[in-house]
Amino acid sequence: MKHTTSDSDVTSLATTSPSRSPKRSAYYVVSPSRDSRDDGDKSSSTQATPVYSSPLESPSHQSSLGPHSRASSASRFSGPLLRSPSGGGGKAASRKRPRGHGKGWHEVDVIDEDDGEYDDEDQEVSRGCVVAFWFSVLVLAFTLVCLVVWGAARRYKPTVVVKSLTVDNLYDGEGVDHTGVPTKLVTVHCLLKIDVDNPSTMFGIHVSSSSMQLMYSQIPIANGQLEKFYQPKASRHVASVILHGEKTPLYGAGATFSDTGGAVPLTLDLVVNTRGYVIGRLVRVTHEKRVQCPVVVSSRSDRPIRFTQSACSYT
Repeated sequence: MKHTTSDSDVTSLATTSPSRSPKRSAYYVVSPSRDSRDDGDKSSSTQATPVYSSPLESPSHQSSLGPHSRASSASRFSGPLLRSPSGGGGKAASRKRPRGHGKGWHEVDVIDEDDGEYDDEDQEVSRGCVVAFWFSVLVLAFTLVCLVVWGAARRYKPTVVVKSLTVDNLYDGEGVDHTGVPTKLVTVHCLLKIDVDNPSTMFGIHVSSSSMQLMYSQIPIANGQLEKFYQPKASRHVASVILHGEKTPLYGAGATFSDTGGAVPLTLDLVVNTRGYVIGRLVRVTHEKRVQCPVVVSSRSDRPIRFTQSACSYT
């Protein structure tokens, strides 16, 4: 008996009976994820969505077969594909993705940190430059002040004046030197007084001498040393120096030396050094005064020989 087959029967048979055709491989279409739609960037994040090889296997067709078919197809295709490597679901994995540019790291945060480090380094460099600048300014200002003070203090030159010379002993005789050469020997003992004046109102001075000699024909017959002393500012002091020479050989000059006539031409030669500390030891002022005075002495007189300022040369 010949039966007619309707369209509904064909459809039911196709859905209930297994297909004898070979199973085709499924392929997938990449579509934007839900998180990317929320952020407004539909091209950065993707989600795997199953697509079926035939209209019969599509979700729209399986939806007519009931909730059981939809659940089985979802568990068979969607479940494993949306699972993340860490074991979480697709929604959980998409929620854990960093938002922003969709590259897996926050570029804005890294740039902000680098900018902060650069800003700190720039601030340290600028602070060091400011400190160095002001330190240089202070050093320069202090140097200028010291130069000004030094120039002002140089004008205050101390005055050294030879006051008098008193001869206590002066005699000569024949003898030999330390090598045994016969020559005339002379012995001198005298007292020298000098006046030191410090005109400065800013600082005191330290006075000393490097050389004090009584000479006969370029031969020193007596020597002395000025004892160091401190001269206060704006003050005057008279210092005494003993000049002594014991059996000084005259050699060829002894032929013209004789105190029998009562007059022996000598030359008084002395160098006086002064040093003043204006600002500690940073700024100091030094002066050197050389004095030469011709004098005629006699062993018969012990009266002091006074000198005028014009009688001596001061350099």
